[in-house]
Amino acid sequence: MNLLDITGPLEVLSQPNRIHPDAPPYRISVASLKGGLITTSAGVGLDTTAISEISLDEVDTLILPGGGAGYVPFAPQAMVDWISMHAPQIRRICSTCTGAFTLAATGLLSGRRATTHWLAGEALLKLDATIRLEENALFVQDGKFWTAAGVSSGIDLALALLEADLGHQAAMQVAQRLVVFLKRPGGQSQFSTPLRIQTLDGRLADLHGWMAANLQADLSVPSLARRAGMSPRSFARHYSEKVGLSPAKAVAAMRLEAASQALAASPQPIKTIAALCGFGDEQALRRAFMRQFGVAPQAYRERFTRNLA
Repeated sequence: MNLLDITGPLEVLSQPNRIHPDAPPYRISVASLKGGLITTSAGVGLDTTAISEISLDEVDTLILPGGGAGYVPFAPQAMVDWISMHAPQIRRICSTCTGAFTLAATGLLSGRRATTHWLAGEALLKLDATIRLEENALFVQDGKFWTAAGVSSGIDLALALLEADLGHQAAMQVAQRLVVFLKRPGGQSQFSTPLRIQTLDGRLADLHGWMAANLQADLSVPSLARRAGMSPRSFARHYSEKVGLSPAKAVAAMRLEAASQALAASPQPIKTIAALCGFGDEQALRRAFMRQFGVAPQAYRERFTRNLA
């Protein structure tokens, strides 16, 4: 299995236990068909319990990691049979990365919305063509079934599970401890919202995820207020109180971060990056970069490329 497919969710779900050692909300087990030491993709061994030794009454959430020799997804028949037999008694069944192949082999994903690693989507549909594959989603929930995309998105999935169980504030606390982003927009090209802009207000966290995925849209106060279901005046006041920035400054920070990431990682023309990140034109992007970094976008790109070399 992929190491991060299991250690990512494990780290997220173990954090509340460490925060509340006197009343830990989760009991976590790492299980395999036969138990014992399992070698992961990174060569690190994980000690596991035989699945036959786990009481089914204690299984609330099942998470299936992905992986396979030579990056070829596989679904052990014995595991497929076990899941098929016991799925009705398990409240929540999840997969990370190509763990979706094990779920698909059971038939439990037939006709359902699901996702997997972007490299494996076509192969998943060959296994079950009725799956409604959402190729650009980080994770998808369809009833009791949750599926996550590429390896690191298991962390996003686990944060969503934690939020569903313990609330937004608890999930935010864990996200801050792990220095990750609580709300990430779907797709393989992720705009990472600065963690300081995340808040303890669930409505604004959802709004931030939408903003990060739609930086080229109208992100004025009236537009954002409509999306938040508030009047412009109430929204501006509430936003500033919760975030510590005005909506305009938060939008500017998100657009600037997205543009700086694109300049460092993408060969796209600066004019295109400016448009995609909501600056309108290259001159507006240049002015923003000069104010923030003291260099023009092209100089920033060259400096970053030189540092990488």
